[in-house]
Amino acid sequence: MADLPVPENPAGPDLPAGPDLSAGPQGPVPPERPEPPGHGAARPGRSAPPLDLAALAAEAWSLVADDAARSAAPDGVTDAVPPRRLLGIAGAPGAGKSTLARALVAAVRERHGAGSAAYLPLDGFHLSNAQLRRLGLTDRKGSEPSFDVWGYAALLDRVRREGRREIYVPDYDRTLHEPVAARHLVPPSARLVITEGNYLACDAPGWRAARASLAEVWYLETADAVREHRLVERQLAGGRDAEQARAWVAGNDQPNGEQVKESRRRCDRVLVPFDMDMFSWRD
Repeated sequence: MADLPVPENPAGPDLPAGPDLSAGPQGPVPPERPEPPGHGAARPGRSAPPLDLAALAAEAWSLVADDAARSAAPDGVTDAVPPRRLLGIAGAPGAGKSTLARALVAAVRERHGAGSAAYLPLDGFHLSNAQLRRLGLTDRKGSEPSFDVWGYAALLDRVRREGRREIYVPDYDRTLHEPVAARHLVPPSARLVITEGNYLACDAPGWRAARASLAEVWYLETADAVREHRLVERQLAGGRDAEQARAWVAGNDQPNGEQVKESRRRCDRVLVPFDMDMFSWRD
């Protein structure tokens, strides 16, 4: 894939650089729901050939463009507030979801304007360490019950419906090891909002409510060996020694990943791994 210029993002990466991800797809998965007409092999449950960033950004923006065309009146007059659509990117821990989501937002902004797209990470809805201690989940941070799923679902619904006000979005700080409020912003001008997280396609209470606000969910599939390398590096960067890092990944991240893999068939599209190391970000 040819290198593409990607605008620098003020938000730094939360994933360390990984090895080349140019391996092909691991095979199709039968779709759980009927394939919508006119979208071909790149839609529900099917892997597609590797796509470059510009092509993926165009696909993401088409969710907005298609709805804008459908909402136009016969005389060409559109709704007072243009439609806003939310795209979800799911995948197991360490798949590269946040890197891809930020790169897509940057690419859409470059093409359609600075306020055209926004980023909304699920990680902002990690429960605080105090709440994890209260619930006995300190050693299961990052697992499905360690998120405020109902708060996440409520914010997605608000973002989808509210097009006239600024909306603040929380994030997770890997230095503080805590969620932080209002790090990201969805401006009124944002027509596409890209959210990412492990459990976006999980068939469970709360997650189903969150999914209802998403126009589509794409699954980013990355080789287990690549993910494990990234996850160990993440724990090392967070202060654990090598033995502690490997133990955390084996006892927490890997079981979480297996749960997320089960949701793959409920996604609208499976993205073939491709080299995301070309996307440079700076703090």
